[in-house]
Amino acid sequence: MSGPRRDPDMVRPYVRTQGRIRAREDVRLESVVIAATGPTDTLGPDARRVMRLFAGADGGLAVADIAAALELPPSTVRILVSSLMDSGHLASPVDATDDQPDFDLLQEVLRGLRSMV
Repeated sequence: MSGPRRDPDMVRPYVRTQGRIRAREDVRLESVVIAATGPTDTLGPDARRVMRLFAGADGGLAVADIAAALELPPSTVRILVSSLMDSGHLASPVDATDDQPDFDLLQEVLRGLRSMV
């Protein structure tokens, strides 16, 4: 009797992220990142795949778009992008935390929506 059939493309997320388990807080699915110049030959295979997406891109790519193009889990791509930002291979033109609505405004909107129901 043979063991369970294994998909050769199935790689655990922590292997893809080289053991890193968290992304930077400012790397979200809607975050747009741009590629910086520099050598990529020392990067892991998945990081090189991320960088190859920028070869034909005019401008930046959202983290969600990178995940879709590579067919990888979004959480894994967030960590990969975060690592590439830390190494200087990727940059974010806009700090995601600068674009947050005021908490009081969100509370007011929530109260208004609840009053409509």
